[in-house]
Amino acid sequence: MTYLEKFKTATVEQEENFYLNFPYQLEMACFTHDVYPFKVFPQKGLCNLSFAPITIFYGSNGSGKSTLLNVIAQKLKLSRSAPFNNTPYFEDYLKLCNYETHLGRSIPKESKLIASDDVFDFLLDVRAINEGINNRREKIFEEYRYKREHGFSLSSLEDYSELRSYNQAKSKTKSQYTAAKLPKDLNGKSNGESAVIFFTQQIKENALYLLDEPENSLSPKLVLELKQFLEDSARFFSCQFIISTHSPFLLSLKDARIYDLDSNPVSVKKWTELENVRVYKDFFDKHSLEF
Repeated sequence: MTYLEKFKTATVEQEENFYLNFPYQLEMACFTHDVYPFKVFPQKGLCNLSFAPITIFYGSNGSGKSTLLNVIAQKLKLSRSAPFNNTPYFEDYLKLCNYETHLGRSIPKESKLIASDDVFDFLLDVRAINEGINNRREKIFEEYRYKREHGFSLSSLEDYSELRSYNQAKSKTKSQYTAAKLPKDLNGKSNGESAVIFFTQQIKENALYLLDEPENSLSPKLVLELKQFLEDSARFFSCQFIISTHSPFLLSLKDARIYDLDSNPVSVKKWTELENVRVYKDFFDKHSLEF
């Protein structure tokens, strides 16, 4: 499914007119200071973009792929959690951008941008929960030991819940007693496995998702698992994805339209033509006899 069909960034002429229509002091600032996201895309010959169910922005660090995702997300007013480089000129730049949706319909409200910072925040939350569970587990271990070693007498109705706890300690093993008293432990999953779970929880049916380098924190095996999930979501659950990445595994997403932001002008390429992929291929070809 394609919700966003076309996006147009500011042209060279629009950017120049913006500078020239500034008051003198601001006009000078445009040429002497950072006016991000101005001056990023015209030098790449990038203006008009058209989208497929899966579209990828490929490029090296500093190529502008994350900037492009942020511009699209802010122009479409997509939901997001992670902060971005929102300079005083960002809103002025957005006014110069335009987009077209499928049949002029609105972008689904469930659509969102998911940044790598969102994944890291989730992993930190999981770690904090697990540390809290571990601290609580130690206290329960001590409680179990004490109740096994000391007797208990019921002196009033208020002691009933304590009596139940005592009886549980006497009748269960330490692991059974502890499991019954603890919240569900999120341990047992690696950071990468937890990150994949995060994506499967965040991505629902019938929506547009912008993903900024989702391969971060993932092993190659888990990147392939995420790749399959994204392909299935696009094919069977009417999702559209716009992804910034330089991962060879994600670049191979089936039927993806790939914009090479390292080329000038920016052009659409096959994943096998991209420099990053060729470097991997040449490396493994060189060492093929070692396998």
